[in-house]
Amino acid sequence: MSELDSAILSTIIDTAHDHFFVVDASGQVRDVSPGAAAVYGMSCEALRGSNVRTLVEQGVLKPSVSLEVIRTGKPAQLLQHTGTGRRVVAQAHPVFSEGRLACVVSRSMDLTDLQLLQEEYALLQQRFSDHLKRSVGESAVPGEQDPALAGLAGVLEVRSSVMQEIALLLKRVAPTDANVLMLGESGVGKTAFARQLHRWSARGEGPFIDVNCGAIPESLFESEMFGYQPGAFSGSNPKGKAGLLEQAAGGTLFLDEIGELPLAMQTKLLKVIQDGSLMRLGDTTPRRVDFRLVVATNQNLAEAVEEGRFRLDLYYRLNVIPVTLPPLRERREDIPGLVERQLKQLNRRYGGDKILDSGVWQELMGRDWPGNVRELENWLERAWLSAAGRVIATPEGDALAAVNDPSVSEGLATAPGIGARPAAAGEQASRLAEGEGLKEAMARIERDILASLCGELGSSYAIAERLGISQPSVVRKMQRHGLRISPAS
Repeated sequence: MSELDSAILSTIIDTAHDHFFVVDASGQVRDVSPGAAAVYGMSCEALRGSNVRTLVEQGVLKPSVSLEVIRTGKPAQLLQHTGTGRRVVAQAHPVFSEGRLACVVSRSMDLTDLQLLQEEYALLQQRFSDHLKRSVGESAVPGEQDPALAGLAGVLEVRSSVMQEIALLLKRVAPTDANVLMLGESGVGKTAFARQLHRWSARGEGPFIDVNCGAIPESLFESEMFGYQPGAFSGSNPKGKAGLLEQAAGGTLFLDEIGELPLAMQTKLLKVIQDGSLMRLGDTTPRRVDFRLVVATNQNLAEAVEEGRFRLDLYYRLNVIPVTLPPLRERREDIPGLVERQLKQLNRRYGGDKILDSGVWQELMGRDWPGNVRELENWLERAWLSAAGRVIATPEGDALAAVNDPSVSEGLATAPGIGARPAAAGEQASRLAEGEGLKEAMARIERDILASLCGELGSSYAIAERLGISQPSVVRKMQRHGLRISPAS
C-alpha cells in the first residue's frame, strides 16, 4: 500500500463516526479506531494488547461479534453491551487470504445517544397525545365523530377517544413522506388505517400497493418485489416485469407482516430506502423509485432484533412514526359502530334487511374478541347467514366454536345466550393425558381445531379468516401438525 493510500485509510478510520476493530483469527486485537476508547472504557493501547475473549470475560463488551465471525466464517451483526453501560450495534466481516480466515474487521455504532433521542421523542409523542385528548374532549359532541375525521365515514369506526387520537395523528403526518410503522394484534385494522393514511396524503391519487410479506414464498420474493428483466431466469415473462416497489411509484407501499420479511430481503429493502433506487433481477442499471412506505406487524420487532431475526438498522429506518392500534377489547365503544357498518354491508351484499336481536348486544359487548375486528365481522356474517328470519340471534354452533378457541373458552363458558356444549366433550378437551404437560395439551387442542377446519373449509386463507390469524401462520401450523386441506364432500 502506498503512503498516500495508507494516509487516506487512516483518515477514514480516525474520523469515522463508527468505531473499528481489526482482530486476527486467534481473537487478538490488532488495531482499533481512536473513538473506541470512550465507548469501551479502555485506552486504545490497552485494547490493542487484548484478546476479545479476555474482553468478554472482563465485561468490557458482551457478546463479541468478532468471535461470532471467527466461529462461523460469515458476516454477523448483533446488539452489544459495554462495560461503560452503552448499547452498540456491532457488525463484523471476515477477511480471507488464500482461502483461510486472516482477520475480522468490525465496526460498532453507539446507540446510547440515539436511545436518549428516542426517549425524548416518546415524551413529545405523549405530550402530543395529551393535547389531542384535550382537543377531542373539547371539540367533540358526545356520540359524534370529530369533524376532522369525516374521511373515515364508511371505512373505520373511531368513536373511542384512543382511536380518534390515532386517526388525528395519522391525518397530521399524512402530508409528509415519513415512514409509518403500525403495530397491533392481528385483525385490529392496520390495513384499513394504512389505506386511510394513503387517502389523506398528497399521494392519494396514486396507487396503494398492499403486500403481505408472509404470503410470498421466499424463492419468489426478490422477483416479485424488485421485478426482472427479459430472460432473467427460466420461466420468466419474456417481456420482463416491474416489481411491486416500482408499481408503488407515486403512491404508497404497504408492507404487512414486515416481521416475516427474510433477512436477505431486509438488506435489499434497506438499500432501496437509503438510495431511493433499485435494481431489477438481470439488470445492470438502477431505477429510481418514489413511494411512501407504511409497514405493519403484530410481532415485537425489538425482540426480533435482539434475536437476530430483524436488522437493527432497518428497524430504526421504519420506526419513524410508530402507531400502536389497541385491540378491540380495550375500545369496546367502537363495537356498536363496527356492528352497524358490517350489518349494512351484509344486507347490501346478500340483499336483505336483517337486524340484531336485542339480546345479542350483551354478548357482543362482553366478548374479548381475540381476533379483533376481523373476528367480529366473521361472527356477524355467520350470524347473518344462520338467521332464518329477519332478526339475527346467536348463530347455531357458535358456542362450540368459542369453546374450541382456547383463548376465549373460559370467558364464554357461562356467557348468557350461548348454548352449552355437551359436558363430556368439554371435559375431554380440558383433561390432560397421562404424562402430558400444558404445552403438549395446547398443541393437541390446536391440532384438533385445525384438523376440523381443514375438513370444513377449502383453503388456508379461509381458515386464517376463521381463526383471526395470518395465512402464513396457518400454513406453518398445518405443516407442524402434518395436516392438509381436505374439504368435506
